[in-house]
Amino acid sequence: MATLIETTEAAALARKAEVQDRIARFAAIPSVSTDPVYAPFMRQAVEFLTGYLRDIGFGAVTVNETPGHPIVTAEWMGAPGAPTILVYGHYDVQPPDPLEAWLTPPFEPAVRDGRLYGRGVSDDKGPLLVALGAMEAWLAAGGLPVNVKLMVEGAEEMGSAHLEEFVGANADRLAADFLLSADGAMWRADLPSVTVASRGMCALNVHLKGAAKDLHSGRYGGGVPNAAQVLMQLCATLHDDQGRVAVSGFYDGVTPPDAAQRAALAALPFDEAAFLAGLGVKAPAGEAGYGFLERNWLRPTLEVNGLKAGYTGTGFKTVIGAEAEAKLSCRLVPGQRPERILGLLKDHLRRHCPDTVALRFEEKPGGAHPSIIAEDHPGVRLALDILSETSGQTARCVRMGATIPIAEMAQRVLGMGTVFFSFSTADEDYHAPNEFFRLARMEEGLTAWTRYLGRLAEIDFGKAKEAAE
Repeated sequence: MATLIETTEAAALARKAEVQDRIARFAAIPSVSTDPVYAPFMRQAVEFLTGYLRDIGFGAVTVNETPGHPIVTAEWMGAPGAPTILVYGHYDVQPPDPLEAWLTPPFEPAVRDGRLYGRGVSDDKGPLLVALGAMEAWLAAGGLPVNVKLMVEGAEEMGSAHLEEFVGANADRLAADFLLSADGAMWRADLPSVTVASRGMCALNVHLKGAAKDLHSGRYGGGVPNAAQVLMQLCATLHDDQGRVAVSGFYDGVTPPDAAQRAALAALPFDEAAFLAGLGVKAPAGEAGYGFLERNWLRPTLEVNGLKAGYTGTGFKTVIGAEAEAKLSCRLVPGQRPERILGLLKDHLRRHCPDTVALRFEEKPGGAHPSIIAEDHPGVRLALDILSETSGQTARCVRMGATIPIAEMAQRVLGMGTVFFSFSTADEDYHAPNEFFRLARMEEGLTAWTRYLGRLAEIDFGKAKEAAE
């Protein structure tokens, strides 16, 4: 006779066409958080989400206003004595630009070759609705096997600027045994993995102003400051010839990876040369003395994310632009604080900036600290077991070079670890044109989430905490 978990898995998979359609309808809402032009669609996404949560049986569905976009919360607490998890996701998406690079319109989701294409299908609307689809199956079967609280924000793609304030003010309401994230893509599609660490982040816009207006490069060139040229020179001071960040004090507090960490990374099935070739990269770059995974997971970085200056339109214009701008970001590791790194970066730029131009900074809100969870955490162990079962491969613990602010926030403010259980993968072009979500991963996710919730009910977190202590 089939167990309740098995019958619920079958019911979840029987609804996979509905889940796919729901993902497509959700992704058709252009909920771009960073651009005010899209503000009405942010509300539309909230209405879509809250309506669905009420329909499938969640209670206390609440639209929590913030100084930015709303945070949606809900809960189902009908399993007394069972573990309680806080499930996290986000409903906002990245801007779709450049529009001309999309093969089909970004907000008209389309299926091609077993993939659903559209902005937000992988990050994070697809993975979020996969998790909720599994919960829907359990609720239809009579109730969730564990207590579930939901928190879905609308500003993750902007750095989660107001999330910490909300989390701190609602700590009792959000209390749980741990946070289970539907966001945070797996490393690779061909290797089941659980992410146990992510880097922090801080970002800075650098503005330079030379003359009061754009000037003719023939009549004025050579005698007035060129903001674009000064900006390039400034950016060139950020790294030394060995690829190390040249900002004084940047590495203070950073512990180099030890032999065990490097050996663990070396043991992962990873062909660096083939990986880079697949990206169209001719040769590796970055801090000397480290391989790609070490640079990406264990070391801090400083990147130039964008440059704007002068004339960049079609054709040619002989002009000396009055202004120039660079967008910089740092990925941080344990031992670094975003506010301190921003201060060091500003000091560096001030020291190297000539007095021929005016220098101004604009900080990106929502800097994030790095985070880590123990590999023997019961929620991590369960995820590894289930992924190994569903994939037929041994699941691995990996790290993430990217940043998801809730992980460290949950650790520091709520006192709980974060288990990443997302079924998108890092190669699905999120943040880029032609973002996609593999439909096979949707099915795998429905099975895994259903099984995870069922098996989680068997864990005694009180004993697990005692053992850890």
